[in-house]
Amino acid sequence: MYVEDYVSNLSRTKISMSIPMWDLHILNIRTSKAESVGILRVHHSIGDGVSLMSLFMSCSRKVSDPDALPTLPASKKPKPCSSSGGFLQHFIRLFSVLLIYWNTLVDVVMFVITVLFLDDTKTPLKGPSGAGSTPRRIVHRIVSLDDVKLVKNAMNATINDVMVGVTQAALSRYLNRKYGKNNKGGGGAAGNSNLPKNIRLRATSFVNLRPYLGNEVISETMKSSSDVKLGNLIGYVLFPFTIALREDALDYVRSAKATGKRKKATLEAIYTYFMAKTFNKFFGAKWGSILTQTTLLFSNVPGPQEEITCFGHQVAYVAPTCYGQPNALMIHVVSYANKINIILSVNEGIVPDPHQLCDDLEESLKLIKDAVIYQGLVDCNVY
Repeated sequence: MYVEDYVSNLSRTKISMSIPMWDLHILNIRTSKAESVGILRVHHSIGDGVSLMSLFMSCSRKVSDPDALPTLPASKKPKPCSSSGGFLQHFIRLFSVLLIYWNTLVDVVMFVITVLFLDDTKTPLKGPSGAGSTPRRIVHRIVSLDDVKLVKNAMNATINDVMVGVTQAALSRYLNRKYGKNNKGGGGAAGNSNLPKNIRLRATSFVNLRPYLGNEVISETMKSSSDVKLGNLIGYVLFPFTIALREDALDYVRSAKATGKRKKATLEAIYTYFMAKTFNKFFGAKWGSILTQTTLLFSNVPGPQEEITCFGHQVAYVAPTCYGQPNALMIHVVSYANKINIILSVNEGIVPDPHQLCDDLEESLKLIKDAVIYQGLVDCNVY
């Protein structure tokens, strides 16, 4: 709890622009997860999540091999298009290109409408505008990466699909409980649905625009002549969340997978990146208030695939997050070895019980994993 309070107090202060825009705090306090805690606070102008993770990895080494750099998950390279093929293949290729342009047009128009007036439904998770200066409560929960991979492989999805599905399930449970208390003076997370119909709840999801290819970005980061761009090179995607109580827990993952597939067939992130640069140039800090139209921010950053050391000290977990954002809720997901860490950065005035939300996230993953096993989508003997 002391570490939580310490980090919360840090969120009340800003990094001085007259000194290097980062500071390091070492807390020689044993916690349930580590022997001590290091808190590295970095101004966001230095870099986004991917670039900062790459810099951190370049200072780290494998526990199993002290001379080797950590291994990051490699992104899949797009398959080169072949000029050969019959009429049907050419038609499918043309249709795919047209679909991308159509999806991009729809998404950019929706983004502009959101900037102008389209707000999410007012829920217990939706914060007011101008809440970026409020202190944050930062908590995290570690879950098993093997459990996530079990669901991923069973449903032919991605890790991001599974984690978005888990988040949808957890937010549905959390809001159902909140509405149940407001309406009936009781809980209701596991009972009847207390949720209003047609809740519009969206996440502003961050998308890395670099040609990110795992360990290549670490080795290139360490070269003085590297062409790898650090700093901030991220676009925004408006990701609609389905808020409802499902009889089949796997429907949350199916919904996330369908939306994720749709969002991959669009150039929304590239256009919103340039739109953000233009808005920021003319309107400055007012650009940040646009993000309050959505309910939460969501980020998924891949971490090292094995345990690492940093300057000779073994790292128990990595928990990146942000403060200063206008949204009442921000969720980071980062993988590390055989674990996934879910980090919440919340405005306590809006979300006073972040540990309960962590419980809902953990329980939702368990329910989804149990549904996969119960429905026979995975070989229990192998598992």
